[in-house]
Amino acid sequence: MNAPISRYPVPALETLPDDVRARIVEVQEKSGFVPNVFLALAHRPDEFRAFFAYHDALMLRPSGLTKGEKEMIVVATSGANNCLYCVVAHGAILRIYEKKPLLADQVAVNYRKADISPRQRAMLDFAMKVCLRSAEVDEADFAALRAHGFSDEDIWDIGAITALFGLSNRMANPVSMQPNPEFFLLGRVPKAKG
Repeated sequence: MNAPISRYPVPALETLPDDVRARIVEVQEKSGFVPNVFLALAHRPDEFRAFFAYHDALMLRPSGLTKGEKEMIVVATSGANNCLYCVVAHGAILRIYEKKPLLADQVAVNYRKADISPRQRAMLDFAMKVCLRSAEVDEADFAALRAHGFSDEDIWDIGAITALFGLSNRMANPVSMQPNPEFFLLGRVPKAKG
């Protein structure tokens, strides 16, 4: 199936501003393919830059959350928002970081039944509240997270990651962003030894 990756035009790499093209080429060299989100968002280079700047500020910064926990937040909340792209793409990243081939599917469908720690469940309880009922967040939610060892900065990270991917989900759906076929298998089967 060769469905388009977005309902909007996807610019050719050679037509993009140098910095946007360089970022896409860097990702391609690192992963072996270009995740469709980079190509779809390149339709508007200024928004591409803004999105990835905030993405990197949150997802790459040192934090009390592991890389895998950050991806759990993305997968759980993207599942709640019915975002195929983010569930599939970030599910692959979660499987790789956690080295658990079943975890992403569990988290996307019902994190309460997933093979995660009580601390991670508390983190996802908060993320889902921010995702679905943010007006109801109160001091009791912060106390519950602090009881599991999360700092106030960690709690900010949970909320900010949830919010950023709420935006991402709400863009991926109307533009019909399609996940790359490569994401479906990543982290599910061990790499061949060679």
